[in-house]
Amino acid sequence: MQPHFFTKDFNLSKVAFFTLGCKLNFSETSTVARQFAEGGFEIVDFNCAADVYVVNTCTVTENAEKECRQIVRRAQRLNPNAFIAVTGCYAQLRPEEISSIAGVDAVLGSHEKFKILSLFDDFTKKELSCVHVSPTEELNVFNSSFSSEALGRTRAFLKIQDGCDYKCTFCTIPLARGKSRSIEPDIAIAQFKNLLNTGYKEIILTGVNVGDYNYSEGKNIYYLLKKMISIKGDYRIRISSIEPNLLTDEIIDLAAGEEKICNHFHIPLQSGSSKILKLMQRRYNTGLYYNIINKAVNKVNELGIGVDVIVGFPGETEKDFLETYKFINELPVSYLHVFAYSERPETKAIEMTGMIPVAERKKRNNMLRILSEKKRQNFYRSMIGREVNVLFENESHNGYMHGWTSNYVRVKKHFNESLVNNFSHEMIDDVIDNMCIVEKNKHPLLNSIG
Repeated sequence: MQPHFFTKDFNLSKVAFFTLGCKLNFSETSTVARQFAEGGFEIVDFNCAADVYVVNTCTVTENAEKECRQIVRRAQRLNPNAFIAVTGCYAQLRPEEISSIAGVDAVLGSHEKFKILSLFDDFTKKELSCVHVSPTEELNVFNSSFSSEALGRTRAFLKIQDGCDYKCTFCTIPLARGKSRSIEPDIAIAQFKNLLNTGYKEIILTGVNVGDYNYSEGKNIYYLLKKMISIKGDYRIRISSIEPNLLTDEIIDLAAGEEKICNHFHIPLQSGSSKILKLMQRRYNTGLYYNIINKAVNKVNELGIGVDVIVGFPGETEKDFLETYKFINELPVSYLHVFAYSERPETKAIEMTGMIPVAERKKRNNMLRILSEKKRQNFYRSMIGREVNVLFENESHNGYMHGWTSNYVRVKKHFNESLVNNFSHEMIDDVIDNMCIVEKNKHPLLNSIG
């Protein structure tokens, strides 16, 4: 069941949200937004004038921190008298930096973001920022009250895990999120059923390191998936991201044999050089990654695979980068999320030798982004002539509706209200504008080109 949040009689009426970073951040922003809605606030677009602005930050890259400052300035331009609260991982790790940003009224840590309505009697501007941030050691409890959230009318997040025990040399997430911890299985199942009963057809399992879900002996992510798919109903489950060393044969076989598990994995790689992977302190090498990818593709029909990659890591020579490029180019993957390495305080990597010039990082980033588009186009085109099961969303885009297949292919079709939040079997006719097209004869641009 969804919790009932404490509310007050606030005089202000409009609140806007901006989220940086991962799907888990978006899930948690939804939780905070729901609290404001239950407190009587109207939620408006961030580009509108609001009485309160909440910025949920990320600290994975330096750009995320720069963007935070830009977003605060944008909120100030929209309403100079607005109350501005900054929360999330950047706020947890660097509260003093954020409190020094002109216009920021509150800095809230990873736990405090969920307490915002109870922390303030009103949302009026103060001369100095108010900081509420718990020490890292106090983060190591899983709060199951804030686990399930809607993503539009068709899909919903279910947070099953938080924190991370890995020691990757480039990452500050363990400092910002605490140790790995998991939701109790019975609570997860209850929240899962609640989302299905509410009408959501796709449930996305989220966390910092989802594959590390392990509540107690034998109650791992495979156990939880088995419990979930035993529930009757018309739905599917998507795993938001899973480390290659945690993608077990059991999970692959389950995805291969069970339609309720999406035939889509997002599997971080970070580098196609075993030398760089070792410097990153990743828990696998390129050989293991290669075997996992090919095993999954050979077992799961029409499998879509997303990959995270970091370029310009300290010590990554031109030869190492070209090794990464070649490695990914030869992998049967669908798309990439590419990040240029960014120096993060309190990480081992910042002390390493062989720093790569920023211009070179950008060059390598662009090369892999181009490769990503080629991979995506090839994967989408491989779907032409195939029948797919699409979950369509409710928005109308100039008379068309968009949806996602199980293997994470974006599909476009003439708008039909009866298909909203329903699975529809469609035949892919063509690919245009990075979307798969159905009903080719009804698409004006395709008609115009014959």
